[in-house]
Order: sequence, then structure tokens, then C-alpha cells
Amino acid sequence: MISLAPSLLKIGEVAETSGLPIKTIRYYDEIELLTPTVGRSQTGYRLFRPEVFDRLTFIKRAQSLGLSLTEIKDILKIHDRGTLPCGEVKHHIEEKVFAITQQIQELTVRKAELQSLLAHWQEHSSADRASKTICPNLVTEKSA
Repeated sequence: MISLAPSLLKIGEVAETSGLPIKTIRYYDEIELLTPTVGRSQTGYRLFRPEVFDRLTFIKRAQSLGLSLTEIKDILKIHDRGTLPCGEVKHHIEEKVFAITQQIQELTVRKAELQSLLAHWQEHSSADRASKTICPNLVTEKSA
């Protein structure tokens, strides 16, 4: 429990300063992303140390780079043990770059397939083909 001190902030003050909704801050607290920077008053109110803003800034930035809250929590645990988690952050970012590279390759293949479909598009099909499928243009050679 934390006793009320002038340097401690209530959740509304943290929300206003950080630009995050109170609901988000509560959620981050519940999943223990804010653990070392938050405590409770004797009446049960959340009270935050000013360091909470550094954590919230890190969380927002890490999320903007595609890290999940689980990954962020793992990184913060390393930090909370007194170690700089830069190696862990780098590892996660390398994984994101790899995943994005794969997605780009998959999207490039899909784009080529769509462009091929459009290049061979037929507005009208034979009655026989039209009766056997929903859209003859989407039928593969194997199912034709």
C-alpha cells in the first residue's frame, strides 16, 4: 500500500497527462505492465509514481512498432530486474521485420494473382460454365 504523498498521481491525472483513457491505464495495471509504478492508497485508489509516464511512453512506442502486450510485459520484467532490455527489444524487432518481409512476399504473390485474374477477366461466360459455378472467373483450372 502507498500512503498519499504530493508526488503521487491519481489515475485521472495520469490519463490526462498521458493522453490514454482511464480504462486503458486500468487494464495495463491489471495485466501488471505498471506494477512498480503503481500502488494503492489506504482507501484502495490507484496511486502512480511519476515514472509511470516513462512506462506508458515505452508501451505506446512498442505497440506502434507491432509488439504485443505480452512481449512488452516480458521486456518490462527484464527492466524491472535492473537490466537494460535492449537485447530483448532487438530480438522482438528482428522477428517483426522477418514477419513483415514474409507478409510482403505473400502480398506480392497475391497481387500478381489478382492482376492475372483481372487481365483474363471475362464479363460473359458460357451458360454451361455459369450454371456450374458462382463466378466462372474465380474457378481454378483444376475445378473447371
